[in-house]
Amino acid sequence: MEEKATSILYVSGVSVTFDGFRALNNLSLVIKPGEMRAIIGPNGAGKTTMMDVITGKTRCDTGEVYFNGTTDLRVLDEAAIAQLGIGRKFQKPTVFEMHTVFDNLMLALAGDRGVFRTLFGGLTAKGRKRIDEILGIIRLGDLAQTDAGGLSHGQKQWLEIGMLLAQNPKVLLVDEPAAGMTDDETAETAKLLKEITGEHSVIVVEHDMTFVRDLGVKVTVLHEGSVLAEGSLDHVSADQRVIEVYLGR
Repeated sequence: MEEKATSILYVSGVSVTFDGFRALNNLSLVIKPGEMRAIIGPNGAGKTTMMDVITGKTRCDTGEVYFNGTTDLRVLDEAAIAQLGIGRKFQKPTVFEMHTVFDNLMLALAGDRGVFRTLFGGLTAKGRKRIDEILGIIRLGDLAQTDAGGLSHGQKQWLEIGMLLAQNPKVLLVDEPAAGMTDDETAETAKLLKEITGEHSVIVVEHDMTFVRDLGVKVTVLHEGSVLAEGSLDHVSADQRVIEVYLGR
């Protein structure tokens, strides 16, 4: 069981059935600390259900899901899993549009300390330093005092990644970050995610193959709830089964 012990995320033999439909079918996935992994596959392949299982939104029927080698995620609820250090960014950005970029990060940094107390109770020097660091990482330093509602779609995505980083997660699950972005924003997002990998483990679910190539990481292809292929993008792109069920469409 060395693979489990040395992993940050260990998913083994996981199956999930909804009303007779098998969304995940004996799915196994191992993510190492500091690794970035891209997950691709056709619609209905099980990508969202996989993220739901990892974050506690959905319970698996069979299989194991462990965090950091020892913590059984199957027995924890969503809030407990988030507190452990597993953060999730959904496809549609959810930022506080009426607040500034800085205040969005301050609220995320505060966690459960309360919105009112956070906005009106000030910020420690350590907290301010961390927000400044995150602003640099997410390319929004010059827009710190801009209302989040005034950002472009891509910038809102960056802000939401920053809000996740403020919670200092060990694992980030990022759902289609490149969707709706300009080419420049897409390329910049790949750089951003590569910069935070190492300090964090990052799982990116994506359809944009140019973006996946920019990430330059190991790719897992899902199909009908199982792993169809795994390896570099060139390796999986040459797999006839992957071409038939996904890339050839």
